[in-house]
Amino acid sequence: MESPASPTARALLALELLQGSPGITAERLGDKLGVSERAARRYIGILREAGIPIESERGPYGGYRVGRGLRLPPLVFTATEALGLVMAVLDGHHDAADPTDPVGAALGKIVRALPEPVAAQAEAVRRATAPAPDRAAARPDPGTTSDLVQAISDARRVRLTYRSEAGSEWSTEVDPWAVVVRHGRWYLLCHSHSADARRAYRVDRVRAVELLPDSFAPPADLDPVAMLEDHLAVGWEYEAEVLIDAPLESLARRVPRPLGRLEVVDETTTRLVGSTSNPWWYAENLAALPAPFRVVGGPELRETVTAVGRRMLASTAEPTGADTDS
Repeated sequence: MESPASPTARALLALELLQGSPGITAERLGDKLGVSERAARRYIGILREAGIPIESERGPYGGYRVGRGLRLPPLVFTATEALGLVMAVLDGHHDAADPTDPVGAALGKIVRALPEPVAAQAEAVRRATAPAPDRAAARPDPGTTSDLVQAISDARRVRLTYRSEAGSEWSTEVDPWAVVVRHGRWYLLCHSHSADARRAYRVDRVRAVELLPDSFAPPADLDPVAMLEDHLAVGWEYEAEVLIDAPLESLARRVPRPLGRLEVVDETTTRLVGSTSNPWWYAENLAALPAPFRVVGGPELRETVTAVGRRMLASTAEPTGADTDS
């Protein structure tokens, strides 16, 4: 039996479900509305009569979806939802009050469209809160990110122009698989055709994106987060090979995965193999290891570790002419 809501209210709820679940079947739509499948189809008819383009596909994987050209009704937020949105923007360390910033401008449009009581609360939080800058964050250009996300959605190969942290620049063709945000940094996971290998590139270092006509199929078992963790230490300019005087079991949770891959040498020694674009960052992380280590591969890293070690030793030296106990 149908619940006593009006047909118009049910039709509007059906529209919301169609927008949130493209491809939903009449049976599933009826379950969500608490009505029969036949009644769900009737609400689809009401929406079509109102001029809303509802498309349908037949077959076992068919269903209903909202077609192109629909002008969406105004967004309606509760006070909690509005404040949550403002807080999420601030938590991302954006300047939410800056109208020249894309995020600040977009948030301002949303706040202006809210009912006055809700907008007043959201605006108060927006203007009274000052997020501390995240120095480790590196936000990419929105246009570049949009181009990459579109290429991922269309499964189209792209040519990237990329600048490394060391300042070198090159172009490469890649099959873009996913974009992952990790600790304030955005990464493109892809297959690099020049290297014939999986790669993870920082999106903020992508200087240009050119869409190519070739298409691709992403790996069926792709786990973007796991892949990023595995590949953050792969494919950078400077190689690293380090022997650590500790068993692998004691290091597995202490060595950051971006440093590279841990391998057992024997019961008391573990090999760390990776690469980096920033030898100073890598050396500083090595200095934090809980065991003695030796750099056996990577001349740039060896020189940097030596420089870091000398700097640390110099910081403990007595100043020339300092008073000493007799």
